[in-house]
Amino acid sequence: MEDITLEVANRAINAAIRKSQKMNVKQNIAIVDRGGNLKAFARMEGAWLGSIDIAIKKARTARLFDIETGDIGKMSKPNGPLYGIELTNGGLVSFSGGIPLTNGEDEIVGAIGVSGGTVKEDQAVAEDGAEAASDLLERRAA
Repeated sequence: MEDITLEVANRAINAAIRKSQKMNVKQNIAIVDRGGNLKAFARMEGAWLGSIDIAIKKARTARLFDIETGDIGKMSKPNGPLYGIELTNGGLVSFSGGIPLTNGEDEIVGAIGVSGGTVKEDQAVAEDGAEAASDLLERRAA
């Protein structure tokens, strides 16, 4: 299994920045590798300082559990099967904006996390970044 390259991570970040600019939202964007380690990061001018940690934790959460953070959030509500999970692993984030990144063979090679807007805005920006990364990875696999 390969790891995400810096080229792919930067492509995801650049796509996410473009989407953020179109939406007029200032975002923090993090990419982690398949081990959950920070690979690339961008903080747009004026993005909230408090969202730096959230973006990184969203990416890390998505990679640690290989599921979108919004889906973890649905399962971590009171009486849910993952209730309290956000208190594990040094702190997780269980709301939308974190997405695993897959290569052309559907193997997870990393994740993207976005924070700075509403949850809906964060998710939309993360989706654009994830799509850009997946497109490049699929072309390489072909």
